[in-house]
Amino acid sequence: MDRSQLPDSKGLQTLQDIANRLRILSIKATCASNSGHPTSCCSAAEIMSVLFFHVMKYKAKSPRDPSNDRFVLSKGHAAPILYAAWVEAGYVEESELMKLRKVGCLLEGHPTPKLAFVDVATGSLGQGLGAACGMAYTGKYFDRASYRVYCLIGDGESSEGAIWEAMAFASFYKLDNLVAIFDVNRLGQSEPAPLQHDMNIYRKRCESFGWNTYVVDGHNVVELCEALGQASLVKDRPTAIVAKTLKGKGIKGVENEENWHGKPVPKDRMAAILREIEEQIQTNVPLQPTPPEEDAPAVDISAIKMPSLPSYKLGDKIATRKAYGLALAKLGHANPRVIALDGDTKNSTFSDLFRKEHPERFIECYIAEQNMISVAIGCTTRARTVAFASTFAAFLSRGYDQIRMAAISQSNVNFSGSHCGISIGEDGPSQMALEDIAMFRAIPTCTIFYPSDGVSTESAVELAANTKGICFIRTSRPETAVIYSNDEKFEVGKAKIVLQKENDSALVIGAGITLHEALEAAKQLAAEGVNIRVLDPFTIKPLDAATVIANAKAVGGRIITVEDHYHEGGLGEAVSAAVCTEPDILVHRLAVNGIAWSAKPSELLDAFGISAGAIVTAVRSTLAN
Repeated sequence: MDRSQLPDSKGLQTLQDIANRLRILSIKATCASNSGHPTSCCSAAEIMSVLFFHVMKYKAKSPRDPSNDRFVLSKGHAAPILYAAWVEAGYVEESELMKLRKVGCLLEGHPTPKLAFVDVATGSLGQGLGAACGMAYTGKYFDRASYRVYCLIGDGESSEGAIWEAMAFASFYKLDNLVAIFDVNRLGQSEPAPLQHDMNIYRKRCESFGWNTYVVDGHNVVELCEALGQASLVKDRPTAIVAKTLKGKGIKGVENEENWHGKPVPKDRMAAILREIEEQIQTNVPLQPTPPEEDAPAVDISAIKMPSLPSYKLGDKIATRKAYGLALAKLGHANPRVIALDGDTKNSTFSDLFRKEHPERFIECYIAEQNMISVAIGCTTRARTVAFASTFAAFLSRGYDQIRMAAISQSNVNFSGSHCGISIGEDGPSQMALEDIAMFRAIPTCTIFYPSDGVSTESAVELAANTKGICFIRTSRPETAVIYSNDEKFEVGKAKIVLQKENDSALVIGAGITLHEALEAAKQLAAEGVNIRVLDPFTIKPLDAATVIANAKAVGGRIITVEDHYHEGGLGEAVSAAVCTEPDILVHRLAVNGIAWSAKPSELLDAFGISAGAIVTAVRSTLAN
């Protein structure tokens, strides 16, 4: 069926009947679980019916087929109606839906990719449209396929700035394969949404962001079919459908009333409510979705290897941020599905080197880090790309909720944060990432790479491309010496001993800039007849606890950690956690202990006690005690 073609009267009635069946299933499931959001489901029933059974092209028995249209439920609390749609499509059993929110059931309170028909986790509001942008960008520019992307947004969550970052992105990149449907049901969680039913303002806002916009009655299947059909014909602009709906539509005494958010209908009223809705149903005809065009290309993103070894010379100096950019550009030649995203910092993160060699695979997200992260999540769904998103490490903290949701989404996204620590110098504290290791250590699926020279940085990029989950590569601004040979092998969770003698008296652990400070301290101490062992952890998470413990015991149980990061949550705490069951190991931690200021890097390293001189003093003190 052509997308712009309306169903006949019988087909329209069937769509309305399906909407009411979706309402019934949502009400029954939330009553069975005694929790959930049936009113938020009921406002979207006609939207879901028309999308899933008239507009979208997909294989109901193969939800993750790469050629399928995509759907993102940004208002994730309305999960029961999404599950109900897949019951109606024949993929989920109704009996399973009645286990909603119960232990052992994958139909959770908010959707996650544990379910084959869910690409990204939602529920932390405002993030779905950004992920949908990533899917649509991938479809239009990488896959060059016909699949379309639909995102259902709540009016309450449209107060989130992330929604409007995504609106700007989609318009700028002319994502005409993207449709955002705003379910304007007037009521938020605790009170009415700020615009309530002022549809004209919604329309003007969407149009001002460059979107093709329609305002419709969200309970009128004819208007929905017409708007969605017209959207499929629009070129070079995304489409917004602003649907006026009523929260709790169809539930007598609840419809359009406040204080029903997140509450199932009373069980003693359920039978009467369901009976009233059932009486409106005239047909019981299931509709099968239209299958998609099989035009999404086959993609292989496994076992990506650098085309050659690094080409550095021992002793040469290079900033790890630049080594990252060089490595990323090199990796781009190994697989055509490696992509890069940046937040208008590409000339500082050096992702610009990737852009120059692979311009068709570079996405400039501008100064909208939250959206950059969401777009990267969307780009990586269904294993379509290997994405590296870069900005100053400090600015990734702005998108921490998006990163957290990326983990829940089982995403494989790689982040590079440059300009870490006080070693950036004169730019001052607003630019200094000093909490980023702690932030990423708290992400359950995250691997944290902290390379210390050009060779290890190139290995980190290659390993990140092949590591499941979230990866974070922490890079530094100052130039540091290459300390590893080009054929050095690196592994996730394997540390390197970079300096060692039989009579070492302490183990000093540093990473990035502080590893080089530790090596300088070793020279100064050696002149005094004191030898120290120096360890490069390479990955902070997972930390190579076995190597740390073995070498600590070999030097009498004395460890000194030194890091360009706050005390809380950084390298020192990771090492302390690793050795906490070892009674004869003592950890002395050097870290940044306050808010810094603008100064030369060497001045700041001295001022905060993480320089070579501070390490020398710490070693002397440790040995004296």
